[in-house]
Amino acid sequence: MATPFDTKLVTVFGGSGFVGKQVVRALAQRGWRVRVAVRKATYAYDLKPLGGVGQIQVTRCDVRKEADIAAALNGASAVVNLVGILYETPSQSFDELHRSASKAIAEAAAARGISDFVQISALGADAKSGSKYAASKGQAEAAVHKAIASAIIVRPSVVFGPQDGFFTSLAQQVKLFPLMPSIGGGKTKFQPVYVGDVARAVGEVLGNAAYAGQTFELGGPEVFTYNELVTYVGQEVQSPRPLVWMPVFAARLIALVGDVSSFLIKPLLTNDQVTLLQSDNIVTGKTLGFKDLAIAPTAVESVVPSYLWRFRKNGQFAEVVNG
Repeated sequence: MATPFDTKLVTVFGGSGFVGKQVVRALAQRGWRVRVAVRKATYAYDLKPLGGVGQIQVTRCDVRKEADIAAALNGASAVVNLVGILYETPSQSFDELHRSASKAIAEAAAARGISDFVQISALGADAKSGSKYAASKGQAEAAVHKAIASAIIVRPSVVFGPQDGFFTSLAQQVKLFPLMPSIGGGKTKFQPVYVGDVARAVGEVLGNAAYAGQTFELGGPEVFTYNELVTYVGQEVQSPRPLVWMPVFAARLIALVGDVSSFLIKPLLTNDQVTLLQSDNIVTGKTLGFKDLAIAPTAVESVVPSYLWRFRKNGQFAEVVNG
């Protein structure tokens, strides 16, 4: 007897992360059977209720091991790869988890005849970038396309939403420090994109032959400078902070602390992130985007206040003054 989920199986590598959980939800809503392949399965069991009974399964997978990748791909007809890190530690490098892992996953998928493949990359991905993060993302894209020409690349700008690592981190810093650094003048541009919109885009392109081999750049409806984002967050948490110009070399000296301590705690800043801050993070207009998917991207102001209120002195009971 057929069930609502007698459909194709997609393996989502790295599906327990901030973006991954929303992607799993979006794919389940579209009727896919979803296998979530993660290094620590205990981090992903909260995903099961996002689908029908038996629709979402979790399997342990270390993407550095070919046998684990093979097991995760058993019976799958599509793949979404979300494996990634934002900073390196002694046990995890950009090259290992971005380029090498993506190459291994794509080659294993190709060997099984899987052509529906979505690689989650990042705006600014460039194999020749001076940033190890951006370079490894660009190298990962090249490796995936070499193995599977029909693979679809999705490059989001900085992603926001409840429990994000961007606006939440800025709010934490604003509450912690009396001054906020404006690195290099704070003129770097960002185009924050809502996590739900990114997940919806992945759901739209996966399995759609019309987009085979294409690259999508995903950015929100507004472009902000770094200074504007810091100012906005300060106002939103009712703790405005003056911005102090900081030369890049000074930021690099401070980032050394983050580089050294990254094996113990999440760093506030790393030298690679300082490098990234010297380039704009906005869509180029040279690829497909939300418009091609008939998706109207969500504005920062319509979502961010719903989860930054907890940083206000009186939380949800703080008086809000319009204007």
